Amino acid sequence: MGHPTKVQLIQRKTGPDQWYINFPTAVANAMEFDKGETVEWVIEDKANVVLHRQHVPPSPVTVKKTLRRSSVESKDS
Repeated sequence: MGHPTKVQLIQRKTGPDQWYINFPTAVANAMEFDKGETVEWVIEDKANVVLHRQHVPPSPVTVKKTLRRSSVESKDS
């Protein structure tokens, strides 16, 4: 599910213009952002921008990943 967000431009009389993109509260809460946290934007292409966290908080849930054989592999055995 996406969260549409408008890009804002602040044009200043002195100094450079600034662009703002605000995170919806639901996204910020889900990501567990901290006030003042530093993140890095990585431009993949003109359609995709990736937000990279330098310090990721630990997950509250431990997920065990298991590999399962597909039914095709089972039949070949």
